[in-house]
Amino acid sequence: MQELTHYIGGEHVKGTSGRFADVYNPATGEVQAKVPLANAEEMAGAVAIAAEAQVAWAATNPQRRARVLMAFVGLLNRDMEKLAEALSREHGKTIPDAKGDVQRGLEVVEYCIGAPELLKGDYTDAAGPGIDMYSMRQALGVTAGITPFNFPAMIPMWMFAPAIACGNAFILKPSERDPSVPLMLAELLEEAGLPKGILQVVNGDKEAVDAILHDEIIQSVGFVGSTPIAEYIYATGCANGKRVQCFGGAKNHMIIMPDADMEQAADALVGAGYGAAGERCMAISVAVPVGEDTADRLIEALVPKIEKLKVGPYTAGNDVDYGPVVTSAAKANIERLVQTGIDQGAKLVVDGRNFNLQGYEDGFFVGPHLFDNVTPEMDIYKYEIFGPVLSTVRAGSYEEALKLAMDHEYGNGTAIFTRDGDAARDFASRVNVGMIGINVPIPVPLAYHTFGGWKKSVFGDLNQHGPDAFKFYTRTKTVTARWPSGIKQGGEFNFKPMD
Repeated sequence: MQELTHYIGGEHVKGTSGRFADVYNPATGEVQAKVPLANAEEMAGAVAIAAEAQVAWAATNPQRRARVLMAFVGLLNRDMEKLAEALSREHGKTIPDAKGDVQRGLEVVEYCIGAPELLKGDYTDAAGPGIDMYSMRQALGVTAGITPFNFPAMIPMWMFAPAIACGNAFILKPSERDPSVPLMLAELLEEAGLPKGILQVVNGDKEAVDAILHDEIIQSVGFVGSTPIAEYIYATGCANGKRVQCFGGAKNHMIIMPDADMEQAADALVGAGYGAAGERCMAISVAVPVGEDTADRLIEALVPKIEKLKVGPYTAGNDVDYGPVVTSAAKANIERLVQTGIDQGAKLVVDGRNFNLQGYEDGFFVGPHLFDNVTPEMDIYKYEIFGPVLSTVRAGSYEEALKLAMDHEYGNGTAIFTRDGDAARDFASRVNVGMIGINVPIPVPLAYHTFGGWKKSVFGDLNQHGPDAFKFYTRTKTVTARWPSGIKQGGEFNFKPMD
């Protein structure tokens, strides 16, 4: 069995804590590798190496740092197939989904190649008599990121690319469920010319997380995961004087107006609700048709599309719509919540229970589920399921549909499908959610905008990627300069003392 490593100081380093976690093949349920779980001492050693390397990296001009990222983009494209296969093998998502995972991270790296422009400060000439003022952005030092299992390529790149472009060193604590791709990314960055020690990959669990939060050298922490853990990391990190941004759970609503193109809306819901087995923080998990007729037409359009979904291992290629969920515990939690939906009175229109795939009986597969007549009091509405389960909540009016999205504790993403521009503009203006789609089911912004939700989906005041990332990973320093005046006499300046 393969034993994975940490990546510290430009080398693969075996764990010394004596603790390991199993890494599964979700399609077969078999343990395919073991990953070491770092202790505080191992984390401190990685941080010390990063701190030493960061000084010279910060002194490297932004254009040269950008060239490393430019070379990294070329290597990501070269190894796209290899990265996608490794990602699918540990996560379970299909190869096209895995390539999308890498691609959306790559796009943020491309944006960060513009670091020389993005790091420019401001300058005011003659702010006062003989006085100039200017500001500069400087690296924080050693930064860290704690990333989730569902996007093991994209989210690490969303964090470490801007951090490195700004002149920081970065400690990456990836998910212990699918750690191979983050290790591969570190190798590729070194091949691209990144100095040893600037990106450290330290695998671990809560002990490693707490070591990051309490380490005095680490200046900032980024996190993506569940809301309870996001709250813990934000509170602990801030209490220890760190800059922190944490992104938590989601329950994304899609409003379907009576005038919507129902086929388009149904296709969008199937892709957004069941793609990647629903293991996406931007997945649509609640459909809100406005009016009984709209709801009936939506269900009629959805059912045959959902029933045609093909579930299987990534090795089946393009014949599969989505794969298994990541662990047996994830599967059990989804099945538990489905049962609560039935027990609490929701109508299970498409029943994915007892899904069985011949030859893969021990895999973590979950069939697609569609609920109708869901109400806000039900657990399947309140909680993030993170699985292939779509709930339909019938709204009597547009205002009732809007209120559902606005009253939910999460505010990550939402969408409206309509032909009415006025309704779309009103929805985008009023809804208290961070990312809005208008006839777009998963409104993830491109790399040059920022990604982030509202309410209990986010803790911190800056979003991921885009301009906010360069603000998060730098400090602004402002200089006020005054020089003594001089009168040129005989070819020389005769400087007068300042008042």
